[in-house]
Amino acid sequence: MDQEIWREEYPFESCWHTLSDGNRMHYVDQGEGEPVVMVHGNPTWSFYYRHLIQAVSGTHRAIALDHIGCGLSDKPQQYDYSLSQHIQNFFSLIEALELSSIHLVVHDWGGAIGLGAVSQIADRVKSLTLLNTGAFPPPQIPWRIFACTTPWIGTFAMRALNLFAGPATFMAMSRQRLSKTARAGLLAPYDSWHNRIAVDRFVKDIPFFKRHRSWQTLKDVEAGLGTLADKPVQLIWGMKDWCFNKTCLERFKQLFPTADSLEIEDAGHYVLEDAPAEVIESVQQFLGRLA
Repeated sequence: MDQEIWREEYPFESCWHTLSDGNRMHYVDQGEGEPVVMVHGNPTWSFYYRHLIQAVSGTHRAIALDHIGCGLSDKPQQYDYSLSQHIQNFFSLIEALELSSIHLVVHDWGGAIGLGAVSQIADRVKSLTLLNTGAFPPPQIPWRIFACTTPWIGTFAMRALNLFAGPATFMAMSRQRLSKTARAGLLAPYDSWHNRIAVDRFVKDIPFFKRHRSWQTLKDVEAGLGTLADKPVQLIWGMKDWCFNKTCLERFKQLFPTADSLEIEDAGHYVLEDAPAEVIESVQQFLGRLA
């Protein structure tokens, strides 16, 4: 990893949580107060939240994890990279840190993972912030992602040629280009066949049909959202997202009818990269009202 570039925007001390299977989960833990817990998706990592961590750590305890196989966490080659396992891992971290009054922030796959975990402890959740994400079986699968599921060819494309994390650095943007530092940081942990294993496995874990092992897990996550229905919720959406698009946003509006909604018309899937000022201001105002 080229630490001379991306570390400039990621100056955080590393923390580690050892799971029951012996794998180490990396996370960032900055500041004091009620915890703002940030859960990333694929193919990002806690680096995605770097500016938000710095913005909220003056008033809150900012925590951002890396899923197993992602970021600076261990990347075992023989592992159950399933949605249910990621939920279990996140829940383990919550318990180890004895978190309560949780302000959850999720993006992409982080929605299903984060909401799947905290719905089990709804009494310890204070608010939800959802950024271009989902927590239900996908209403549609873009062909560009479906193509990556092709046996052997898809894995070779994602792990040997980096044709998922690499293109995401421009395909997930709309308003602007990623800076050199941002691109280096997002890609740094995924620099080899070995280190791209979770990128591949996350895509393979998308349930394209009801017989898929994670279809029922996603249905269970969706069913569990009822336990969070009375929580303050804000939806922040990049409307140029061609994956977690307006259909997903409208589904969340149905699930959380009293939610605040910030719809950024010219931002893409990486909404926190494309429109950082608007997203951070919205999160800070939301947290301020709940203080």
